Amino acid sequence: MKVAIIGAGSAGLSCAYQLVKSGIEVHVFEAGDSVGGLAKTIELWNQKVDLGPHRFFSRDPRINELWLEVVGSDYLIIDRLSRILYNNQFYKYPLDFVDVVKKLGFTESWLCFLSYMREFLSANDSKSAEETFENWVIGRFGRRLFGKFFKSYTEKLWGIPCDQLDVDFARQRIKKFSLFEALTAALWSDKSRKHSTLVDQFPYPVEGTGMVYERMASFISGKGGRIYLNSPIKRVINLGQKVSGLEFASGEFATYDHVVSSMPLTQLVLRLEGIPDDIISYAKSLRFRNTILVYLKIQNENLFPDNWIYVHSPELKLGRITNFRNWSPRLYGDECDTILALEYWCNETDELWLLDDERIVELGKRELKETGLVRVQEILDGFVYRINKCYPVYGLGYKEKLMPIQNHLKNIEGLTVIGRYGSFKYNNQDHSILMGLLAAENIMGGKRYDLWEINTDYEYQESALITETGISDRSS
Repeated sequence: MKVAIIGAGSAGLSCAYQLVKSGIEVHVFEAGDSVGGLAKTIELWNQKVDLGPHRFFSRDPRINELWLEVVGSDYLIIDRLSRILYNNQFYKYPLDFVDVVKKLGFTESWLCFLSYMREFLSANDSKSAEETFENWVIGRFGRRLFGKFFKSYTEKLWGIPCDQLDVDFARQRIKKFSLFEALTAALWSDKSRKHSTLVDQFPYPVEGTGMVYERMASFISGKGGRIYLNSPIKRVINLGQKVSGLEFASGEFATYDHVVSSMPLTQLVLRLEGIPDDIISYAKSLRFRNTILVYLKIQNENLFPDNWIYVHSPELKLGRITNFRNWSPRLYGDECDTILALEYWCNETDELWLLDDERIVELGKRELKETGLVRVQEILDGFVYRINKCYPVYGLGYKEKLMPIQNHLKNIEGLTVIGRYGSFKYNNQDHSILMGLLAAENIMGGKRYDLWEINTDYEYQESALITETGISDRSS
């Protein structure tokens, strides 16, 4: 059997890794110049940085065993520290009851509690209105807290009002979390069952999150698999309802028994033959959100203790700040400067996306200064990294467009779609790894996992966590 995998990100490489262990011939085609996808690590100013904060966490032993198989002992357990910047104040995140009351003041805190109780007591009447992110969050936190700690950040990220964002985003990312659970977590600590939003420790590769996928790529090559960089795919060749190979941008062809795609789903549909017009129309109507990362080199090695900070201040376009000085010492080595990553989100047609790098760096410098975290004279240099099609947008009605595409692709023999891009799901890194693992099991035979059912609301019921000494079973 010969398998082609489109995309060398976490999903694609996890699939290839499992397949080559079973002796299957695998060719991986990556449009970019390096492996890792959204989870890659890049070198900058003699240091290493990720594409934003990549916190790995899973309770699924299958995922953790693979991760440890690749990483070995070359990881640290990071004590997570993150805060929210709102109204010129920094709030602990996850929200701490005493911290919130102290900074909001007793009167405003009491009003927030009353707002929550109003929603709590009327919960049965509002269930039918939960189709939007806004209604879902208000029902669990109250309208006042929604306005302070959810609305601005969410609308920066997605570029649409919260009442136009599908409830799936809340269900998959916030899950069962609520003000009640936040208060409970503050009073009783049970790390083994703690909500993933509240997890205060996580494993991190010493050389950056991209180290995982660089090692996977080396293993794949060592087992006879081939990884082709700078190799975009022009077309997935299908004869009716069966895939037979690939056509490359060079015009060359290659035949394969199976094709695994992690390219954006919207692009895959357009690169198949014989797709009905309505499916093409649905694919064209789905949107991804872009990310612009502004890396700033700061002449200071002790700026602030956070791993990352959420910027909820509505007057700033900036959404999140990552401080790579607070992850692994091997990222910065002997360098004394700190690298911060500032995240901005936009659409391809937005003015921000069309700005040149120099103007974007100046925007980042100006907004970082306004946060009060850095003095402008400390900023030594800037670098812009753009990620096209980063987040699948869960606008209202997106499922009515996605489901027909899923149903059509399910019936194409020899084709599997995986990953955040490929399945149009807001996957975390661990969910993409799982999709790759299960895709490999399907291809090798004996399994018939429905990969479309792997959402970010999936949660393994065991409690096998990665600790300093490996996997610890905390289910008891």
